[in-house]
Amino acid sequence: MRILWTLFKIIVGLAIAIPVGIIALGLTVGVVGALVGLAVMALKLACIGFVGYGLYRLARYMVAPAPRLPAPSSQELPPVDPYYEAAMRDLDAELGPPARN
Repeated sequence: MRILWTLFKIIVGLAIAIPVGIIALGLTVGVVGALVGLAVMALKLACIGFVGYGLYRLARYMVAPAPRLPAPSSQELPPVDPYYEAAMRDLDAELGPPARN
């Protein structure tokens, strides 16, 4: 009788565990499938965006090439730091002017 009672408990446990396991497996496969689908969609969108950006750059290069900027003149340069100039004069007085090759 003890063997029959143990066998009955195993059968009831499997009768509950197998359907619950199948449902959990189905949910897992569904969630993983959805995530894989989203990843593939994001990859496709990134490829389309990359091609679109390349076409934009190509069209921009063909239609309106980049203008050449003139070199900044001496009036556009920032003002000289008076403290730096004073420090350089002190160094030149102590060490002598820098050697020119």
